[in-house]
Amino acid sequence: MNLLSATPGRHRGAHEREPSGRLGAGDLTGLGRLLAFMLRRDRLWMPLWVLGLAALTAYFANAIAVVMDADSLQDMTVFAKNPVMALITGPGYGLDDVSVPRFIVGMYGVFLMIGAALMSIMTVSRHIRAEEQTGRAELVRANVTGRHTQLIAALVLTVIMNAVVAALMAVAFQFSDAEPDSLASTLLFTIGIGVVGCVFAGIAAVTVQLSAFARAASGMAGAVLATSFVIRGIGDMSAVGQGDLDWLSWLSPLGWAQQTAPFTLDRWWPLWFAAGLFLLLVITALVLQSRRDLGAGIVAERLGRAHAGRGLSTTFGLAFRLQRSGLLWWSVGLLVMGSIFGSFTGAMDESADGMPEEILAIMGGRSGIVDGYLGYMALYFAMIVSVYAIIAAGGLRGEEQGFHTEPVLATAVSRTGWMLSWAGVTLLGSAWLMLLAGLGEGIGAATSMGDWGLLGPTVLGHLAQTASVWALLGLSYLLYGFAPRLMGLSWIVFAASAVLALFGSMLQLDEAVLDASIFTHIGQYPSENLSAEAVLGFLVTAAVLVGLGGLGFRRRDLVTA
Repeated sequence: MNLLSATPGRHRGAHEREPSGRLGAGDLTGLGRLLAFMLRRDRLWMPLWVLGLAALTAYFANAIAVVMDADSLQDMTVFAKNPVMALITGPGYGLDDVSVPRFIVGMYGVFLMIGAALMSIMTVSRHIRAEEQTGRAELVRANVTGRHTQLIAALVLTVIMNAVVAALMAVAFQFSDAEPDSLASTLLFTIGIGVVGCVFAGIAAVTVQLSAFARAASGMAGAVLATSFVIRGIGDMSAVGQGDLDWLSWLSPLGWAQQTAPFTLDRWWPLWFAAGLFLLLVITALVLQSRRDLGAGIVAERLGRAHAGRGLSTTFGLAFRLQRSGLLWWSVGLLVMGSIFGSFTGAMDESADGMPEEILAIMGGRSGIVDGYLGYMALYFAMIVSVYAIIAAGGLRGEEQGFHTEPVLATAVSRTGWMLSWAGVTLLGSAWLMLLAGLGEGIGAATSMGDWGLLGPTVLGHLAQTASVWALLGLSYLLYGFAPRLMGLSWIVFAASAVLALFGSMLQLDEAVLDASIFTHIGQYPSENLSAEAVLGFLVTAAVLVGLGGLGFRRRDLVTA
């Protein structure tokens, strides 16, 4: 009798304590075992990310040191100190008295930070929201594990990954041909990259609590990353151009890491902002997790209609409905970004007289500075839209892994029809985003220059770059059709192509090497003529690759429940 009366009391007390959000010992039960399981599961994922980022660091450090002598390095520094490059790369600390380590930190550091941030976002989403969405988290929670064990384990795993990345980067950089003279500066540089990754792990830990879907949670965290990049870019562009918006750089986690200025100022204290934000984000994620049900999100799902609309009667309509939310947010973001970047066209034109001849030559001369800037931004937006395209293509695999594809194919829908419908939405969505980016860029440029004749060429230049995005998409769908586990290779091709397009000319690489990039063939219109052969070739390539992917999808096994 006493046992029966005591048991409900204990259970009631535990239930009352659970929603408080406090992190007690019981909430972390099974942490070590679950962390070991995550490490076992990521035995391929973790080395690919960690070694890939370390190898990229080693490549930058050795290639630049070998290719560039003192004179060519000084010439590239002149180019790097213009507002357009500040928008993309950063404030350029130490470029007045340039060395190879300072040049690498100033020009390439932000891209390594973005890599660490993407690694962290996808790792946290993979181990939290994707596990709940597929039902595997419920099996884990059915064992002796605490309420917050899985979240803390995922964060610990991500912190370990960023720490290993920072350590391997430091080794690769310190013992490279760049020959940095200070180990402390090298550690500041690589630890800053790791800290940025940890901050975005915290951001992802919050977003996975908000949405019930992994793709939406990753998308929200990615949107924060994109916003941070834009805010930092505007602040740094203003600082280099002697504007009054340089304070914006201090609102971005990317900006905090760059403001440490390794090999120049060697300031450690900006990283305390990142550490404080990470702690705040972890606490917020724990509190939010205590206030939601397993498998649900803080943002409640909207009830659907009792009867499906006519648009959902087709596979294309269903594919569009599943991608609609992400496409909407990307549309708003790219239109705003295009308008902001376009509004700087007038400032670029006004400052052209004070630019060195080396910059003017690259941007098309004094008379072509406006066209050169708009053409360069078309290439830049093609890279941004490529990120959307690869993520959207990966959503098809996510549907299959979530056991949503099987019910669709159980109806009168063929495998090829379903895949081609999804691919069609992604292809058209990419073109739509490039149109919006060009429209925003053109309107911003026309407004700042007072010349509405810039609108048409700007939109055309952006739309022409869509063909390269489609070719990259074709590769993604080819991999999905035959070997979906290898879809990550699309990211490798994208990263290599982007690096070659952005920095290949600066590194004075051979044309044969530059031609390996998807983004170097079409031409930066309106400053360069468009290559009709390249556009047509990419379109045909995309069609062939998507078609082959459809054939492969028909012949492989499906992931089923």
